[in-house]
Amino acid sequence: MSEAPDLKLGLIGDNIARSRSPLLHRLAGCQNGMTVTYDRLIPKDMDEEFDDVFDACVGRGYRGINVTYPYKERAARKVSVDDPLVRAIGAVNTVLFEADGPKGQNTDYTGFIAGYRSVRGETPPGIACLIGTGGVGRALAFGLVALGAEEIRLVDRDEAKARALADDLRAVPSAPAVTVHAEATEAARGATGLLNGTPVGMVGYGGTPLPRDAMEGADWAFDAVYTPVDTQFLTDAEASGLTVISGYELFFYQGVHAWAHFSGLPLDEAQLRADLLEQGEAA
Repeated sequence: MSEAPDLKLGLIGDNIARSRSPLLHRLAGCQNGMTVTYDRLIPKDMDEEFDDVFDACVGRGYRGINVTYPYKERAARKVSVDDPLVRAIGAVNTVLFEADGPKGQNTDYTGFIAGYRSVRGETPPGIACLIGTGGVGRALAFGLVALGAEEIRLVDRDEAKARALADDLRAVPSAPAVTVHAEATEAARGATGLLNGTPVGMVGYGGTPLPRDAMEGADWAFDAVYTPVDTQFLTDAEASGLTVISGYELFFYQGVHAWAHFSGLPLDEAQLRADLLEQGEAA
């Protein structure tokens, strides 16, 4: 019979077979002399609904879980959230199972801010065109406010969802101008930064949310997708002369911040990056 791990974690989401989060958290555990397991929990593969998978986590021994597409907003309704900013975001990607019930955090928000600053430093985002206003899109939008965006243009096929996010952003005291658009090409015109907060470009969701000719005049682009890292969206942006911020940066920093919530233990971030790269090349 195998020994129980020091820390049992998991990820609930669809289309996560290639997620590197299990590796990141196992490596983080190794840095701290811990055995960490991190399971992929895919509801359809388990023949269970999201609520069933989530509700069973405590009984199955999980200390915490991450939540990804398309369940972040549903997860937010199942947890208590102490941070008023995370409550305003309305999406949760990190859950701790405490004695008094599950607690929610959003490390997509903090991870995006860290990833942006790692590439662009203190340069503000300018006029940002954000495509996608679901769970990760909401985190990106609030991150843009924190980074000092001049204007935020929201694009979503679901206009009601985009308008709801716009209302939530406008309620933030430091919020910039926020507008809602039906077409990404129109919203990108004159924008400084272009952000993909949709799954388009992910393995299994091919394509790009914005044609290359609509990128002209922008300064930078960010893609929340990191599998693959070189999405068509970012490849087109780089070819158009934009500074690109890979979804890998969001993946890395949201994972680092989630680890802090899960374990309370430190990390050598440079070593973790190197180990992830080495393990990836060996895979």
